[in-house]
Amino acid sequence: MNQATKEFIEKNANKDVKSLALKKTSSKDIDLALAIRQIEGMQKVKNKIPTFFHCPTLFYPPKLSLEQSSSEITAKYKSTHCKGTKIVDLTGGFGIDCFFLSGNFNESVYIEKQKELCDLAEHNFKQLGSKNIKIINTAAEDFLLTEFTSDWIYLDPARRKESGAKAVLLSDCEPNVAELQEKLLEKAENVMIKLSPMFDLSQLQRELKNIREIHIIAVENECKEILVILKRNYNESIQIKNVHFPKNKSQEVFEFTEDEEKKCVSNFANDVKKYLYEPNAAILKSGAFKIIGEKHSFYKLHINSHLYNSDELKRNFQGRIFEVKETLIFNKENIRKLKIEKANISVRNFPLSVDELRKKLKIKEGGDKYIFATTLQNDKKVLLICTKVNL
Repeated sequence: MNQATKEFIEKNANKDVKSLALKKTSSKDIDLALAIRQIEGMQKVKNKIPTFFHCPTLFYPPKLSLEQSSSEITAKYKSTHCKGTKIVDLTGGFGIDCFFLSGNFNESVYIEKQKELCDLAEHNFKQLGSKNIKIINTAAEDFLLTEFTSDWIYLDPARRKESGAKAVLLSDCEPNVAELQEKLLEKAENVMIKLSPMFDLSQLQRELKNIREIHIIAVENECKEILVILKRNYNESIQIKNVHFPKNKSQEVFEFTEDEEKKCVSNFANDVKKYLYEPNAAILKSGAFKIIGEKHSFYKLHINSHLYNSDELKRNFQGRIFEVKETLIFNKENIRKLKIEKANISVRNFPLSVDELRKKLKIKEGGDKYIFATTLQNDKKVLLICTKVNL
């Protein structure tokens, strides 16, 4: 990269890249395409991968590779769950996961079939100070045919079909982990697979054998990743680990096994109690609908509502907590009486969507009031008027 391009990037680091692409540059020496890719990449990683952002000599890949890459939060989480002598990352990509995982191993191998990404990774790892990562430009399937063994193998299968639609089956992904699983566990005792939260957990268990753990990772109450850990010859109960990274709060963790969930029996509320509990997105994705209630001694509002109740405040709950100020039967009379101008609305097991209900109630979005529209165990439709409990 020449000096003119570097100066252009520094000067326009916070500018809109679409506008920059339409402007004529003041110098013919400026590589505008490279500059825009760098600026766009820096803007993407500023909050997503701060360690990379603070290294100004990195080069960035095309937009798609960045969109599919892990965040620093999720990459660091993965690094806490595997360590050993050697790890092989079969889907290197931008190298975020490989970089953070490599800190727990003596030797790391980055496999990537795209030559451009290999060149970027080799440059970037040097800039970041990594000295134990070997770069190999080949396809995952081809590398698995070579002679090697490893403590761990890591994969992030491509989650987009040729049409651009997101895949929800392992057989639609590349590499096809379902097809390769026996070969993977022949090469390594442990395999970690990163998947989109769009995957159905039951379907994954039908497609994969030897699952030891399933991790569901949420950031700011949005599911970001599913991690599946395979272990050679493992055939015991699957441990499901939900981890949530709320904004400006310590992480929330909830663990259970499928056997524990199956054995649980929910207690249902006869009436709405003082505190309302909404599990975080990871727990809801995992299907821990009965065991979350049992662990906290909650009453459930309805079998399909997935909202929980107690008269005593449970401060260690993994999710949001609200104090119920009023319970209203959902009917025309109560809608007319409702004197709320602004509120945050959620619907659970309710016949109307948020937008439909907001229009019906004539309430603006925002404020410090929360309305949960839901169904009770007696099948009555209600509005729960709440305030948030800030711990």
